[in-house]
Amino acid sequence: MTPSTLSEIRKHLSFERLFFILVLLTFAIRLISLDLKLFHHDEAIHAWFSYDLLTKGGYSYDPMYHGPLLYYLTSGMFWLFGDTDLVARFLPAVFGSALVLLVYPIYRMGYLDRKQTLVAALFIAVSPDLVYFSRFLRHDIFQLFFTLLILVALLAYLNYGKLRYGILAGIAVAGGMTLKEDMPIFLLIFITFGLYLILRKKITLPREWKRDAAVGILVALGLIILLYSSFGYHWEVLVPDATHTLNQTGWYKAVDHWTAMHNMCRICGPWFFYIILFLLYEVPIIVLAFLGIGQFFATDCKVRAWTRNISSSISHGLPRDRIDELTKVSLYQLRHRGEDHKKRDFFIFCLFWMAISMAAYAYIGEKVPWLIIHQLLPMIFVGMYKMTSRKAAIAVAASAFLIVMTWHVAFVPADISEPIVQVQNSEDMRTVMKLMDASNRVMVASKDYWPLPWYYRGSRWDKIDFYGGIVDQTTISSKDADMIFTHDTESYPSIEGYEKKTYRLAYWFSYYDNENRIPEWYLLRDGKLGSINIDVFTKPGLYERAGLTVPAFGEFSQEQSYQVPFTAAVS
Repeated sequence: MTPSTLSEIRKHLSFERLFFILVLLTFAIRLISLDLKLFHHDEAIHAWFSYDLLTKGGYSYDPMYHGPLLYYLTSGMFWLFGDTDLVARFLPAVFGSALVLLVYPIYRMGYLDRKQTLVAALFIAVSPDLVYFSRFLRHDIFQLFFTLLILVALLAYLNYGKLRYGILAGIAVAGGMTLKEDMPIFLLIFITFGLYLILRKKITLPREWKRDAAVGILVALGLIILLYSSFGYHWEVLVPDATHTLNQTGWYKAVDHWTAMHNMCRICGPWFFYIILFLLYEVPIIVLAFLGIGQFFATDCKVRAWTRNISSSISHGLPRDRIDELTKVSLYQLRHRGEDHKKRDFFIFCLFWMAISMAAYAYIGEKVPWLIIHQLLPMIFVGMYKMTSRKAAIAVAASAFLIVMTWHVAFVPADISEPIVQVQNSEDMRTVMKLMDASNRVMVASKDYWPLPWYYRGSRWDKIDFYGGIVDQTTISSKDADMIFTHDTESYPSIEGYEKKTYRLAYWFSYYDNENRIPEWYLLRDGKLGSINIDVFTKPGLYERAGLTVPAFGEFSQEQSYQVPFTAAVS
């Protein structure tokens, strides 16, 4: 390849064009086939609450289901475009994609250089966790967007001193606080680091900072009050009235509920739970982060060594020319640090952000996979330290691992043996719901039944008779249902006139079923799944009416695996 050809390639692949390509890639990965997979258990609940808000107009904060903003945004989308899986996941995909857009102003303000910006954007674009949870109707991806928006707004305020950036920060704080109860973790991180910068005189606040801070706080409080009070319909969530006591307010319930969840260890895991997830899905990012930390401390040690050499030279009476040489080297390094002080301080903040986030989520009793993204984003920025051309080339090559894992966890339309799914509704339920669609009458006699309320919302539920458990033969006979749905552990050996098949309702990666083959599972991703199963009793001919083939096998076997093996998926 001639020098002129290389020059032409560089001309067309400018920084701005490369960044724009990464933006397009980010949006494409998150928006393509958004309804490929069935809703997760939590997604179905969040979508159903949003639909209920739209159709009935009622909402009151319950800490178990987190803050109100997700429900208002999603119900608004339903009103505009209809209530479907794709529409429900559209805003999470947009907010998750917009993370990459927020990297650009950080670069423009001088906190990242071009190589750092491009590699950070690439990692955000193809990170398995960021992609997976951007295609997922939960609060966390919205919260992460507002977290980064707070950072960008306050950096812009420090750089330009404009009130509008203080107002933007207030809006972002309100957005995060009306989503989830763990948002104060980041706010405490930012406030603590801000105080450190002020006390060390590393930043100078704009002249009108008191006024601007007051305005930003008022904006945040106003929006928080508006949303948590359901636009004034539920003031008791914030302030007890004559019929409510203090312990019935929303903020008190939030503290009480999540403290109880932490203490009871409802969804437990070891303190290193998220480190395991990093090693499963984000290997290049965690490796680069630790490399960046090592480079940072090595650089610090060099500067300290130069300082000690100068002091030692002076005290031992070395020749003047030698002292001048050492002094020049040291002053050069100090000037170089001065030129990059913004990048250095940004790295230190991200390191502090990453360390405190990892410590906080390691301590919190609830261990669920979506919480990893709050630790992952600062880790990406930490990994950008001293992004040389060689290091950037390695990062780009290593991103192939991220791309393969992203394809596997987000785009394989089958039950997958991965911890990232937590408790995912099984693709088997598509078959079950086709049978329900073909039925004139359905009995649901099970304690576990989600996501059915979402998929049979409104008038579609009219043909369903719901029971929380099994019922007697007289009830079964009186309903004359085409299909009966029970939990497999609370079921019937048989029902006269019905055929019985067993399907998965929901599934998860089972460590205990795979603990003797972890290295093999890591490579193949084909392990046995843990699952909640349902018995489906159907009248003869229902499979044919539903356009389905009657399964040749007997009852579903727990030893049977329906997921696509990882090696087959990537071949």
